[in-house]
Amino acid sequence: MLSDGPYVRVFSLDFSKAFDTMRHATLMEKLSTLAVPDEVYNWIKDFLEGHSHCTKFGLDVSLFADIMASVIQGSSLGPAVHAVTASDLRPVHARKDIVKFADDTYLIIPVSNADTSAEELAHVQSWASTQQPATQL
Repeated sequence: MLSDGPYVRVFSLDFSKAFDTMRHATLMEKLSTLAVPDEVYNWIKDFLEGHSHCTKFGLDVSLFADIMASVIQGSSLGPAVHAVTASDLRPVHARKDIVKFADDTYLIIPVSNADTSAEELAHVQSWASTQQPATQL
């Protein structure tokens, strides 16, 4: 990109609570579109299913609720499944780049006569708002 201009703009984006808000159904839907062996798909599905939560306060205990979103932070699966979830996030214009690692995203735009930074950032924000539940920047 630097061969076409004197510098590039790099926007560093961090999706807050990316691992906590990752819906299992959305992840599995996106994973099913990739060339992933059935064994791997089924292993990930099994890893995510069957977790529940209850809350205890004093002597009171709530009912158990199934966990339908989130991936355990610190698990080696977390960054990989976030990459799958964000796999459909791509730049609007050619010669721009989006680099993703774990929940960090970098939008790289070479500076030229037509600055598309605002449009690219609006596209990222629009994509984030369509993720269920809402992912926040």
